[in-house]
Amino acid sequence: MNGFDERPVGIDELLERVREGYERIEPREAYEAVRAGDALLVDIRYAALRERDGLIPGALVVERNELEWRLDPQGSHRAPEATGHDLRVVVLCNEGYASSLAAESLHRLGLRRATDLVGGFQAWKAAGLPVTS
Repeated sequence: MNGFDERPVGIDELLERVREGYERIEPREAYEAVRAGDALLVDIRYAALRERDGLIPGALVVERNELEWRLDPQGSHRAPEATGHDLRVVVLCNEGYASSLAAESLHRLGLRRATDLVGGFQAWKAAGLPVTS
């Protein structure tokens, strides 16, 4: 069971439902949380976008298809940064759509503080926050 009713839903409705399960974070707030050591920023954009647009200094880069394996604190393939289920993870994609589904998946693994960045990398960059080429 997926927790939703059995009728098929479109992606817009699914995103709305998923996002009701947690509070999303704006770029400036995410930047401050990362600087304060209160959050781990995880960039799930694919390589071509990272090469085209740059990286966020200090962000952990994890391909989307590896995310759950790398962030599960109990997993054998976890990243060193995956220190526990109370870790505040801020997932970002390019524009803030795939990251919502990724954050919901992390919730299923018990990472209840997982969230995603509203507007993704593009919003971060537009806010004038640090990016390296």
